Amino acid sequence: MTADADLVDALRLPAGPVDLASIDTNGAPGFAGGKEEGKATLYALGDTLSDLQERLFAEGKAGGNRSLLLVLQGMDTSGKGGTLRHTVGLMDPQGVRITSFKAPTPAELEQDFLWRIRKALPTAGYVGVFDRSHYEDVLIARVRQLAPLEEIERRYEAINAFEAELVEGGTTILKCMLHISADEQKARLLARLDDPSKHWKYNSGDVDERALWPAYQGAYQVAIERTNTDVAPWHVIPADKKWYRNLAIGHLLLDALETMDPQWPKADFDVAVEKRRLTEEDPLS
Repeated sequence: MTADADLVDALRLPAGPVDLASIDTNGAPGFAGGKEEGKATLYALGDTLSDLQERLFAEGKAGGNRSLLLVLQGMDTSGKGGTLRHTVGLMDPQGVRITSFKAPTPAELEQDFLWRIRKALPTAGYVGVFDRSHYEDVLIARVRQLAPLEEIERRYEAINAFEAELVEGGTTILKCMLHISADEQKARLLARLDDPSKHWKYNSGDVDERALWPAYQGAYQVAIERTNTDVAPWHVIPADKKWYRNLAIGHLLLDALETMDPQWPKADFDVAVEKRRLTEEDPLS
């Protein structure tokens, strides 16, 4: 199964000003089916996704330098964890590296904001996934005024240079903003409170962050516009429908891997000789 080009194109954000309010959080652009068909379609992507990811992993083991980095950004409850389970989980975990970025430690704060990001980059052959990322340093920092505005402006340019460097070095970057509505976030937070098995996922601080919703939307718009480059474009994923969110990112991952087109490495040994050793010369026979 191949990636749906119409769906992929519908999610890529064009250059220019960004107006998140104009993008339907409950939409399913590029897909005409419903929930059950969407789930089945995602499952059907699994074999191809896994095969291409294994090829990339094998390529890296054979000396290749390419990797894939999936960046997931979004408001609380937008579904970063769900995406990891249902979509990234379709791939072989031995070739996937997931990093969740929390508030920086005192030691990390002594370094440039990209220092801890560089340490978590996927090495050759791997699919790296960032659950939050370097964009926190221009989102929270802007909303909470944790850094001067001129420093945040510098960071936009630093991010663009950093991502261009990664792409030049062989990393394909797939940036996804999980776009959820305030009403859907409220419903998901209330659902956590209604279910004792979900209380561990609830954070009272999320309510405090909700009060800053307009500021966060503005910060996202500026950050996405300033860093939506040709080499590392942004994709805005309607995230009110969990099944569509998962399917959309599945198609984006598949499209990225198909474009990379990793191939099985050629054997660096004589296959005929090794077969003979195992049949005619096997010491255990």
